[in-house]
Amino acid sequence: MMMHRKKKPALVIVAVLTLLCIAPTLAVNAKQERKLRFRQNGEFKILQVADMHFANGKTTPCLDVLPSQVAGCSDLNTTAFINRMISAEKPDLIVFTGDNIFGFDATDAAKSLNAAFAPAIASNIPWVAVLGNHDQESTLSREGVMKHIVTLKNTLSQVNPSDAHIIDGFGNYNLEIGGVEGSGFENKSILNLYFLDSGDYSTVPSAPGYGWIKPSQQFWFEQTSARLQRAYMSKPAAQKAPAPGLVYFHIPLPEFAYFDRSNFTGVRQEGISSASVNSGFFTTMVAAGDVKAVFTGHDHVNDFCGRLTGIQLCYGGGFGYHAYGKAGWERRARVVIASLEKTEKRGWGDVKSIKTWKRLDDEHLTGVDGQVLWSKTSSGMRRRKHINGA
Repeated sequence: MMMHRKKKPALVIVAVLTLLCIAPTLAVNAKQERKLRFRQNGEFKILQVADMHFANGKTTPCLDVLPSQVAGCSDLNTTAFINRMISAEKPDLIVFTGDNIFGFDATDAAKSLNAAFAPAIASNIPWVAVLGNHDQESTLSREGVMKHIVTLKNTLSQVNPSDAHIIDGFGNYNLEIGGVEGSGFENKSILNLYFLDSGDYSTVPSAPGYGWIKPSQQFWFEQTSARLQRAYMSKPAAQKAPAPGLVYFHIPLPEFAYFDRSNFTGVRQEGISSASVNSGFFTTMVAAGDVKAVFTGHDHVNDFCGRLTGIQLCYGGGFGYHAYGKAGWERRARVVIASLEKTEKRGWGDVKSIKTWKRLDDEHLTGVDGQVLWSKTSSGMRRRKHINGA
């Protein structure tokens, strides 16, 4: 009679431990493989949420609101606003551009992050985040914050690109948006999104103030942009010009100060709080040739877009109720929509235009400052118009 050999307990334990170790990595890789592409109607819509400054929920008071709004106003107003925006706009991607939590007032960073991103998580819509200058001021370091974010449901955020061996900061990565399924561009990235960590505060005594995008990050951006352009302009379906790119980070570049009321759409109600060092990233983007617009936060009561050397520089406008603001000036969010060109055979081609508008957190979720950021037929135009309420 043959006897069945029993498995050794030690081998079973090793196998279980191995699975436990690799499971988080497999989960993150699976999320990153989630393919983003244009809808069948030829559109891709992005909701930008800037400066939530979330802390401890209903016990955290609102700042800079009208006296009639003070009672009962808390972080939950921020949550309600996100839910309204998701319901009204139904975006394809939600981008949180830093100061997602206000670290000094957040008792537990992980809990605050979970609560801040809860509407995006519950919506089942893909979302990403970059860091601001306040996210690390609670119980997690900048690295710890980003490592926590990438574990959350539905996020496509990354701690850093896997192919960048040396890079400053945490939360530098890119996303490729594919063409409409079934079209000639379904296997092409026809809209490229870049996300960078603009830092928190300078560590250079002779250059005090806020952080900036470092040379290692710029090198990664240059390499990534060049790679994407080569792929887009190569067979099959080789194109003559690069696919448009959009860039998201928190702290505005010094070039945001180049505008006045005559050459931007929106408002400027405070100074431009950029780094005291100009790291040259704007020049890097101009040289790359694919970037059409940059989106930041940080200065809560600025919400303008202005075009400089072919690139639109845009603020999202202050979103969070525990962030400083201006009483009577509604919290707001920015929406960007890229639209495709119709082909002769009634199919979808490449990106034809990129437009934007903002919505205010008022009774009607009023849309304001609609404008074309970029189009194939022109280098961009400035136009104000009213967007119908949801």
